[in-house]
Amino acid sequence: MDGRRRNPYELTQDTPVYVISVAAQLSGLHPQTLRQYDRLGLVSPDRTAGRGRRYSARDIELLRQVQQLSQTEGINLAGIKRIIELENQVAALQARVAELEGALDGVAATMRQREAAVHASYRRDLVPYQEVQQTSALVVWRPKSRQQTD
Repeated sequence: MDGRRRNPYELTQDTPVYVISVAAQLSGLHPQTLRQYDRLGLVSPDRTAGRGRRYSARDIELLRQVQQLSQTEGINLAGIKRIIELENQVAALQARVAELEGALDGVAATMRQREAAVHASYRRDLVPYQEVQQTSALVVWRPKSRQQTD
């Protein structure tokens, strides 16, 4: 979570507020179809203490998506369920990648700060730089013969 306190009365896309009859009307589906989708695990609304279904705005959008895939695209319910599962997986992986990229950015910034601190601590007056000059001098080395050293 982002650390801020949320207003308990604030409505979000995930707030379960619609009873099944309203959700059916908003999605253009029959209430029995919503019950079947719930049994199949396509769209699983929250439940009240009395086990009544409560749909959120996100659930309504998902119901419309299921209807569109089924009627317009001709995809069967098992295929739609797999599509929804894969979309949820992709969303979770994208969130994880964003989280890891944020952590990586933080580590990289810390590394740059530490590297800058190390460079700032160098005593540059202790190591004067002298350019090496190239010469064409030739040095010949001749080892002493072994007979002389014995």
